Amino acid sequence: MNKSDLVKVVADAGELSNAAAGRVLDALLDSIVKSVTKGESVVLTGFGSFEATKRAARQGRNPQTGETIQIAAATLPRFKPGKGFKDAVNIKNAKKKK
Repeated sequence: MNKSDLVKVVADAGELSNAAAGRVLDALLDSIVKSVTKGESVVLTGFGSFEATKRAARQGRNPQTGETIQIAAATLPRFKPGKGFKDAVNIKNAKKKK
């Protein structure tokens, strides 16, 4: 599923136009990005949480030359699925395996 597919699903479920659903989805994603950028976590109970995590600087190797390089520290987004989401995916996978 891509963004346009998701917009159509939201539009159908919310009885909205595709344009309105697209604006809602954009606003939601923008809000999540802005909050996580500020260092806040966004928790959607049952679905999951978005947060920023810090990765320390470290040494790595250039795979072509074997030369040691310094990899800079970084702040990265992280998504942790909630119990409801994990359970829904697990049930779906269990049904497929039967």
